[in-house]
Amino acid sequence: MGCNAHEISVVILDDKEIGQLNKRYRGIDKPTNVLAFPMQEGQFSDITPGLLGDVVISIETAEKEALLGKISLEERISQLLIHGILHLLGFDHEIGDNEADTMEKKSLELLRIIEPNIDLTAF
Repeated sequence: MGCNAHEISVVILDDKEIGQLNKRYRGIDKPTNVLAFPMQEGQFSDITPGLLGDVVISIETAEKEALLGKISLEERISQLLIHGILHLLGFDHEIGDNEADTMEKKSLELLRIIEPNIDLTAF
């Protein structure tokens, strides 16, 4: 049985920098918590076949959300990283309720593997 290894890159930015990316690539002129840039689709997908994509996280937004959610920054980063990776794998919560439910279940499954806090929610 073969194994397809894929790599991701994780980039940590501040709100200003992720806001610029959000505006450029999504047309939304404000910061966000996480962006995912898949590299396995589109016209240039053959350039780096082992690279699944990039996950970009705003540390400032993650810190604010961790405080609001009364969780650690590390737990919030875990949530955002899993969320971004699932987007790279083709999950998309924005296209319908069924897809959102599927993505949430997978997020929880992965969180339970890497985070000891059993009360931590998916996103």
